[in-house]
Amino acid sequence: MIDFDRLRRWPDVEAPELLAHDATDRLLLDTAEEALVAHPDRVTVIGDRYGALALGAAALVGAHPIRSHQDARSGELALAANTERLGSSAVVVGHALDAALVDGARVVLLQLPRGLDALDEIAALVARHADPDVQVFAGGRVKHMTTAMNDVLARRFASVTAGLARQKSRVVTASGPVRGGAPDWPRTSRHGDLVVVAHGAAFAGSTVDIGTRALLEALSGVEPGAALGAEPGASPAHETPLAVDLGCGTGVLATSWARDHPGWRVIATDQSWAAVSSAEATAAANGVADRVEVRRDDAGSSIPDGSAYLVLLNPPFHVGATVHAGIAHKLFDAAARMLAPGGELWCVWNSPLAYRGALERAVGPTRQVARTAKFTVTVSVRR
Repeated sequence: MIDFDRLRRWPDVEAPELLAHDATDRLLLDTAEEALVAHPDRVTVIGDRYGALALGAAALVGAHPIRSHQDARSGELALAANTERLGSSAVVVGHALDAALVDGARVVLLQLPRGLDALDEIAALVARHADPDVQVFAGGRVKHMTTAMNDVLARRFASVTAGLARQKSRVVTASGPVRGGAPDWPRTSRHGDLVVVAHGAAFAGSTVDIGTRALLEALSGVEPGAALGAEPGASPAHETPLAVDLGCGTGVLATSWARDHPGWRVIATDQSWAAVSSAEATAAANGVADRVEVRRDDAGSSIPDGSAYLVLLNPPFHVGATVHAGIAHKLFDAAARMLAPGGELWCVWNSPLAYRGALERAVGPTRQVARTAKFTVTVSVRR
């Protein structure tokens, strides 16, 4: 077994209360050990946060490759870093959430997602493509598990059994995949003249969340020149101005800006596989796929310094299941890095979080555009 205490969360936020492993990782590996040893060449890991599951499984299956899907790009980077840190010879092959991930799998280790839609998309994929004798070991913290999760699994598997809790974690084992039926992910909804496409793990699904609505309303009267703080169409070296939807989710902000401002180049970026896959589909469904470039990276790391004149941001206020401002501050710093001097960050945030001071420090002078008891929209101008 690996030394879990040597695992680190990098490049995610590090804090004493935020660990790179939990009791669920250990319980999953202990529960599935017999199956892992019996079928070492057909193992899939889904939802591994920082590598504890994949590296722990590799210690049991030896040199056999393990297929892995991590929704977060930062999780993939952490897994690679932790593999090197532990000196592990594990062979972990990253996959999208698609058939190749689970084709013929006999053992699936799953850190349960909190959302039922995310769980349903995973369960449907495994049931459709894994070996008929597959065993799915799905674990989570007891306080985040619900009987509705069992119901989701029971729609896709003939047998669903909950194990005993240990250290406030529990594993549910599913087997007997139920085949048939047309794929029902991603899902699509229409909101007026906007079509939103979403995979199960995408924030807010195929709805338009109220924070995004607040930011869209604030942007509705903004002309490109106002966002640039210069003449319409102005940009470095007379290039097409760049707008970035940072932490883009399903791509609603990027798609809306591209549709309303055809003279702009737009990049939508998120570290979530579900988000970028949804954003690509949303842009295509609204006819702007040729003008919205979608990238999966950590905090927009692939976007050059000082290249953007506009950043749109609706930051998360939690890390996993923990309410924590660390990701928001990381994204504020990222926005400051990619903005050209005089460029603007338009940000919506939960009013009680009082981010204005942090925005002033990270980006520059910040003014309030709109405020309700729940949400505040601000504009920060890059120094």
